Amino acid sequence: MAYAAAGLHLIGGGSGCRMWAYRTADAIATVNSAGYFNNAHNMLSIRDIICVQDTNVPTTSWVNVLTITAAGVVDVSDGTVVVETDGD
Repeated sequence: MAYAAAGLHLIGGGSGCRMWAYRTADAIATVNSAGYFNNAHNMLSIRDIICVQDTNVPTTSWVNVLTITAAGVVDVSDGTVVVETDGD
């Protein structure tokens, strides 16, 4: 699939760092590809943090914006998976 603007929501932040939530059916391997967030380049900033929720396979990962080129190409980190288990 591709980036869907309806899935990206600002959670909060300020002074150069914002936190976003993004819900998608795309796997983290797709989301963390360079260019995935290009259509959001005017909203995102370097060092912003995005909580990515995969609605297809219930997983959550955190990525941060690494670069945004002058041409609007957005690259994010590989992602850190949040372990969603409950051992009790």
